[in-house]
Amino acid sequence: MPLWKPEEVQTMLCQSSKVKPITPILYSFRRCPYAMRARMAIAQSGVIVEHREVLLRQKPKELLEASAKGTVPVLVLGNSQVIDESWQIMHWALAQNDPDDWRHQAHHEPIEALIKDNDHDFKTHLDHYKYAVRHPEQRMEVYRQAGEIFLQNLEARLQQQPYLINHSVSMADIAIMPFVRQFAHVDKAWFEQANYPQLRQWLNHFLESELFKTVMQKHVLWEG
Repeated sequence: MPLWKPEEVQTMLCQSSKVKPITPILYSFRRCPYAMRARMAIAQSGVIVEHREVLLRQKPKELLEASAKGTVPVLVLGNSQVIDESWQIMHWALAQNDPDDWRHQAHHEPIEALIKDNDHDFKTHLDHYKYAVRHPEQRMEVYRQAGEIFLQNLEARLQQQPYLINHSVSMADIAIMPFVRQFAHVDKAWFEQANYPQLRQWLNHFLESELFKTVMQKHVLWEG
């Protein structure tokens, strides 16, 4: 099942163009990797949104009314249409302005396939690794080794080119980077000595970027 459909994004844009411009509302949580990638795409596009920082353990009723899923990010457009999948929020933002061609339309299929691998298998292994105490069936190292299969794929790609798809940043880099960051932070000492030199360089490139520093600025908690 595709992560997105171009015609759906286009429909969103057509519908939103029929109403008076109203600032979209973004419900977000600073440390959530899904929210990070959505914020990066929005910042890259230059689209202005009203940022509402929320606590996931104290979800405001406005968030739950917008999306029963109760997860972030959630984007509420000016016509009350809701986008509550981070990947679709990225596409929505970049469909309006994509100054550095992050969408790489000609590479749609490999981008989508790589992000699917991240969002499904790798995310599962990451959660087990990060919260190993909740999953005593296996040792922490076993979960880490399972996640390393994906890291090895990324390292092999980065041995050939500076970014995951080709020689410029794509949505794949932005969508996957927050999860690699999370994996690396579980045991920083291990990650720093692991055999992933190009992956570390790639990750640090984004962590040190002004774009990432901007979207990681702290916001006052929105209370409704």
